Amino acid sequence: MTKRRKVGNLLALAVLSTVITRPMHPYEMATIMRQRGKERDMQIKWGSLYTVVQNLEKHGFLRATQSERHGGRPERTVYEITDAGRAELLDWVRELVGVAEPEVPRFESGLSVLAALMPNEAIELLKQRLRAMDEQNAAARAELAAAAARIPRLFLVEAEYDLTIRSAEAEWVRSLLRDFNDGPLRSELDGWRAWHSTGEAPAEWADLEGGQTEQR
Repeated sequence: MTKRRKVGNLLALAVLSTVITRPMHPYEMATIMRQRGKERDMQIKWGSLYTVVQNLEKHGFLRATQSERHGGRPERTVYEITDAGRAELLDWVRELVGVAEPEVPRFESGLSVLAALMPNEAIELLKQRLRAMDEQNAAARAELAAAAARIPRLFLVEAEYDLTIRSAEAEWVRSLLRDFNDGPLRSELDGWRAWHSTGEAPAEWADLEGGQTEQR
């Protein structure tokens, strides 16, 4: 079970993993995180960066060390990670890597109510998704190959994981479309269409009323 953290925004995790190398001001943190593509690895709202940094300082995970001013630019506060911040970072990473917690993707939520669409529309949308995923995965595969030539694999494992998951999802969608076209799901299309036309659910849907088919 995951812990309730004092600063639970994943941007805080990104900040701690950035400043662990050396002290820096928030603008520099954001620059480095963008260069590393952190917004691809986790949900980040850049507008909340200063609030997150302040909260990390408030709870003793960061400490202000000095203020810098260059020319006419606003004064910038430099922060360093504290011992408590290091401990929080390590504990958080251990939890994320070691604790298997179910996560519900948006796609899974949509699939759970797929029957609300007419069969033809659902199939076309799945084809549309598959085309987009194939394009995205091809681009990600090329990008990863290029990055692997200059970046140690240790710092690319999250990109490998994402590509593997998305490739598996694309193959699953491909197999689902095959099942609708000439596989076991083809026999269910008529009942699905009839339900949209008449409002009468097919007999095989009867158990759904009581939720007897739901298993988690």
